[in-house]
Amino acid sequence: MTLEAASYTVARVRVEGIEVIRLYDQGHDTEVLILPSFGNNAYSMKVKGQQIMWSPYKTLAEWKAKPAQAANPFLAPWCNRIDGDSYWANGKEYLLNDKLKNFRRDGNQKPIHGLLVFADWTVTTVEASDSGAVTTSRLEFWKQPDWMAQFPFAHTYEMTHRLKDGVLEVETVIRNHASEPMPVSLGYHTYYQLTDSARDDWSVKVAAKDHVALSNVLVPTGEVKPVALADPYPLKGSQLDDVFTGLKREANGRAVFWVQGKKQRVAVEYGQKYPVAVIYAPPGRGFICFEPMSGVTNVFNLGHAGKFPLQSVAAGGEWRESFWVRPSGF
Repeated sequence: MTLEAASYTVARVRVEGIEVIRLYDQGHDTEVLILPSFGNNAYSMKVKGQQIMWSPYKTLAEWKAKPAQAANPFLAPWCNRIDGDSYWANGKEYLLNDKLKNFRRDGNQKPIHGLLVFADWTVTTVEASDSGAVTTSRLEFWKQPDWMAQFPFAHTYEMTHRLKDGVLEVETVIRNHASEPMPVSLGYHTYYQLTDSARDDWSVKVAAKDHVALSNVLVPTGEVKPVALADPYPLKGSQLDDVFTGLKREANGRAVFWVQGKKQRVAVEYGQKYPVAVIYAPPGRGFICFEPMSGVTNVFNLGHAGKFPLQSVAAGGEWRESFWVRPSGF
């Protein structure tokens, strides 16, 4: 199925036998591919043929055979690490059930990145109009007993990918069906690359005032220091695996982070309900991650301790926010 309007196209196609949603902006020669059955991941974004989403995989079959994070994974119902096998919500402590084997652990055995990185989403909308190429998918968390056993808040996610004027918007909506407020800890671990220069020739804009101190297991200690990085920050001879708060907002309310090569730039713009940015740029790897987050690492427990703010959705309520990927110089 293909829909066309103005300079925008949306198509449901098959790649290696797997359904993929293709968004295309003819005016900016920008294509986005989304994989609903594998985390609803926007796994490819090409601008004039140049790939800006990083992945180590050559095929979808290889990725599915050995699943790991790449491109644009969604992290929920918690993002980053939980410090231990329990967490606090609404003044009560909840335990994770390791025997269900539906979450993974980091190198320090901390539960990490929630339950949904490779979940199967249901496509609900595909449309093309003067407003762009758009697709929406839904994930009904409350219908999965093994997920509810780990995070007993009945809720639904909706994710909309909207391509307009060469910019990709990723909007996330939570609808809380539970009888209590639902704590919010979600984010995206987005991987980007530039093709006009090597990683060590890239520079980075860190649009934040505060640098969150981390322990030796990468969990916030509660201490916050002023950002002391150059502006822009050169990646040559350096690395980043850092958490930032106090984001610097533009007049439109967005905080804009970017990576710059010779001419190419990829900017990631955070909506106001993403007050935390994780930046990950390991040495010797050809990618950088700008990660919009609703709260700091371990925010369920640190929020309970009063050290960092924790967002929530009221019973019967809704949480909604977007981030935008804006390429230029291609």
